Amino acid sequence: MEKMITNDLVYIGVDDTDLDLFESQYIVPNGVSYNSYLIKDEKIAIMDTVDERKTDEWFEKLKDALGEGEPDYLIISHMEPDHAGSIKKVFDAYPNMKLVGNAKTFQFLSQFYTLDVSDRTVTVKEGDVLELGQHSLRFIMAPMVHWPEVMVEYDEKDKILFSADGFGKFGAIDTDEDWACEARRYYFNIVGKYGAQVQALLKKASTLEIKTICPLHGPVLKENLEYYIDKYNTWSSYTPEDKGILVASASIHGNTKKAALKLVEKLEAAGVKVAFTDLTRDDMAEAIEDAFRYDRMVLACATYDGGLFPCMETFLAELKSKNYQKRKVAFIENGTWAPMAAKHMKAVFETMKDITLTESVVTIRSTLNETSEAQLDELVKEIKE
Repeated sequence: MEKMITNDLVYIGVDDTDLDLFESQYIVPNGVSYNSYLIKDEKIAIMDTVDERKTDEWFEKLKDALGEGEPDYLIISHMEPDHAGSIKKVFDAYPNMKLVGNAKTFQFLSQFYTLDVSDRTVTVKEGDVLELGQHSLRFIMAPMVHWPEVMVEYDEKDKILFSADGFGKFGAIDTDEDWACEARRYYFNIVGKYGAQVQALLKKASTLEIKTICPLHGPVLKENLEYYIDKYNTWSSYTPEDKGILVASASIHGNTKKAALKLVEKLEAAGVKVAFTDLTRDDMAEAIEDAFRYDRMVLACATYDGGLFPCMETFLAELKSKNYQKRKVAFIENGTWAPMAAKHMKAVFETMKDITLTESVVTIRSTLNETSEAQLDELVKEIKE
């Protein structure tokens, strides 16, 4: 049965609940959706395809939605394979259909596929409009959100923004879960580096009357759009979303973790909102999400071969690559013969923007004792506000 978004817009996306790792790195316990849409007007337009994992299922939904009709256009918002993986199937099936994209789109298309696109492309640029009949699609370029060819489309009739990867989230469409949690984890891990570019797109979108947002992952958004736009404005400006502290532990034998958990206990007793992550075991993407969510962070790390325990190195590299900034950070280090972790962690944060480092550093030699626990108390005083 067709899933109608409006009288003329059909949802033809598919869920992938068998996928374990999105982009081969992000855990997706509730799968992911690959969204695709069909505008049925005098001219018929497909809005993106889906990952090749789901090509056959998607193509059957497309044919059902088309009925006796044939598509005139395939709009290619984004060439990443989870959205462009079924282009060849539909390209071959409908020889009169034209591909709509920008110059960079077609450069990337030639890198993924060997297709004879002679006389079958429509190249658009910022502000161009494609007339379908009652519906007019205005093209808005969104370079580096989060690939250089990305563009979004605005349906001037129904006030719909087709937002590409913007406003997307992990999880199949029918997953009953809070939008913000998995949208936040999705945003910071996939788009987070490109805050300035997202801000530029939001500025363009602010000039539009938007009644519906149709992303390429996650649910179609129709109500309380100010909430979603405000979240994106907060995230892309690197503004802390909540007052609280993430305590992230990288412990070899458990003693560093014990100290980190003792700090959590003391902070909670002081009335501070705290999230804890064990970097050796927990989802790294969720740790990144929480690091950006809160305004403060404490890193507890064992010294390893004179440097950092590898999972902490990975965490810091991820934070730096995602433009972590505008936060307060503190350190707990451990080392049996030469504690060096704080020095190495501090060096990484000194390369980031608008990071405040606490004066207090907790140094543990093997196990927590009266001296190092007193240092924890000093750290609590300094970072609790």
